[in-house]
Amino acid sequence: MPGIRVTIKDLAKRMNLSVSTISRALHNNPSIGEETTREVWKLAKQLGYLPNSVASNLRRRKTNMIGVIVPRIDITFHSYVISGVEEIAYKMGYNVTIYQSKDSLEREVAITGILQTNMVAGIIACLALETQNCSHFTRFNSLKVPLVFYDRVSNDLEASKVIIDDFDAAFRVTEHLIITGCKKIAHIAGCQTTSIFASRLEGYKAALLQYNIPFDPNMVCCATDLSYEEGSRCTRKLLKLADIPDGIFCANDYTAIGAIQMIKKSNLRIPEDIAVAGFSNYPVSTIIEPSLTTIDDRAFEMGKTAARMLIRQIEDRDVNIASETVVIKTDLIVRDSTKRAVATEAPKTLVRREK
Repeated sequence: MPGIRVTIKDLAKRMNLSVSTISRALHNNPSIGEETTREVWKLAKQLGYLPNSVASNLRRRKTNMIGVIVPRIDITFHSYVISGVEEIAYKMGYNVTIYQSKDSLEREVAITGILQTNMVAGIIACLALETQNCSHFTRFNSLKVPLVFYDRVSNDLEASKVIIDDFDAAFRVTEHLIITGCKKIAHIAGCQTTSIFASRLEGYKAALLQYNIPFDPNMVCCATDLSYEEGSRCTRKLLKLADIPDGIFCANDYTAIGAIQMIKKSNLRIPEDIAVAGFSNYPVSTIIEPSLTTIDDRAFEMGKTAARMLIRQIEDRDVNIASETVVIKTDLIVRDSTKRAVATEAPKTLVRREK
């Protein structure tokens, strides 16, 4: 039957047997004789019969499908996370379906409804920028569907989380700029209603305080979507200040590259006049000239960790696994955009202030 999916009904008609008999034979039910079972399987292979896994899952109310909700696939960080999730899921026999919220709360709510209908085995999610109330995820707790958040997480729900220490990473980037000689450091910040970007701003402020550099609110420019264009816009605004910055820490690499392009257009040198640092270690950070100092947030490892946590919860349902939080270690990658001739020695008795 080329081009047509062979069904159990087709097998039953060919063999003049009931559908239930064919079904039991395909499941090697001992109530069906060995010869009949053997003949059913022989015909099934000849005709190219494939089990209808969707129908089977509906009957068993169980799937091997993992739903992943990401804000935007076109953001390098999330594509790396997806790759990490898929690597582990494939090895463990799970399929992955990707959904984009496009940073919209409305879309995120709709996606959770779709995932509930599809009866996925578990869910990995990063919250949309618009999401403040996470009540739409509570349905999965009541349905006992395992849920793991990554990066942008909810602290109001009982769910496992995979995160980085954004405060500490931002502190280290700002500290690096100070040690390389910067004294007027600006910050291009992300949306402050999102905890990771609020933590990066606080880490920046804490480093300034630690090194006795006054915090100037005029040196902070908040971007809405952390795009190249936002980086250029914020840098243009910072360069109009009476006392322009000599260092800029950006909340991601896209805004950092926008900053570099605007600084070049203003005929200023990088890093001699203004040093620039980003966050996330996107591939473009090694292509831009000068290459970009940044934080490697190890997104691929974050995805793998989230998948391992989720699958363990899926497969150990009889074991009471409490929600857990894993903090992925980050690395400061120093490149040409901050390598200045003049440097300041870090205090030997430095005590990092906590958030």
